[in-house]
Amino acid sequence: MSSPPILGGASLFTGFTRLCKGLAVVLVAAHIVVQIFPSAVNYLALIPARTIPFAWNLLTAGYIEQSIYGVVASTLCLLIMGKLLEPVWGSKEFLKFIFIVNFLISVCVFITAISLYYITRQENYLYMPISGFQGILAGFLVGTKQIIPDQELSLLRLKAKWFPSLMLLIAIVISFFTAESAKYLPTIIFGTYMSWIYLRYFHRKPETKLRGDPSDDFAFSSFFPDFLRPVIDPIASIFHRMLCGRFETSIEAHGYTLGGAPLPGSDPIEASRRRERGARALEERLAAERLATARSAEELKKDASENV
Repeated sequence: MSSPPILGGASLFTGFTRLCKGLAVVLVAAHIVVQIFPSAVNYLALIPARTIPFAWNLLTAGYIEQSIYGVVASTLCLLIMGKLLEPVWGSKEFLKFIFIVNFLISVCVFITAISLYYITRQENYLYMPISGFQGILAGFLVGTKQIIPDQELSLLRLKAKWFPSLMLLIAIVISFFTAESAKYLPTIIFGTYMSWIYLRYFHRKPETKLRGDPSDDFAFSSFFPDFLRPVIDPIASIFHRMLCGRFETSIEAHGYTLGGAPLPGSDPIEASRRRERGARALEERLAAERLATARSAEELKKDASENV
């Protein structure tokens, strides 16, 4: 039986967290700055040829939206998805996720651009200003997939576990029809992958103080349809051993196991319980918001009738 939708039209634009509002102000303020001072893009956006010595653009590029459409879309998505994720992760971990994943995205994009330049000898890869919050938004979709994979959003009637894959597919398809794809496609791809690596192996869970999510439901192959998983799993296991083998050994020695037995919160069953608690907490939060909205509407009707 599928889970009920968790977001209705009335509650979609209410209940934003204070932290997300503050981050939204940062996005809007950064956009205003680059509109008033266009030359600021040369110092704040990621321009691979200028990253050395302007290394800070690895940190600032993700918060710079150069178009009004980008800043509006990023701000709305931040507020909406933030109120789903922050109550489950906690404000500290939510902010840490944004900071770390944003930095990793910029590093990966920088390395990719430099590599493409040496392969193609096209200087546009060195001097193209790359910026935007879309990589973090892709990461938010991965977080949504982790905590409420079987929930549906009422607007789309699509399970949350397919949101990251759908966004990637749409971005790749659009890239065939636009010349600006190099500015956003690598950011979205690396945003999805880096956020998965962070949540899979490094994210600290507030309720257990342990790190990562080793459950099969959050494996890399879960981003693909079932019929592709027998092909994806062997390939993913190779990269898993290459990239995370040492970290996994450390986990087994210090975090997830003790005397051969898994600690609470580390096994797939406990991971499933965490997702259930997260989904339940979100549903209770949104139900309270809907109740508050209904009460406000009743009070308005009562005041209107008294005035008449």
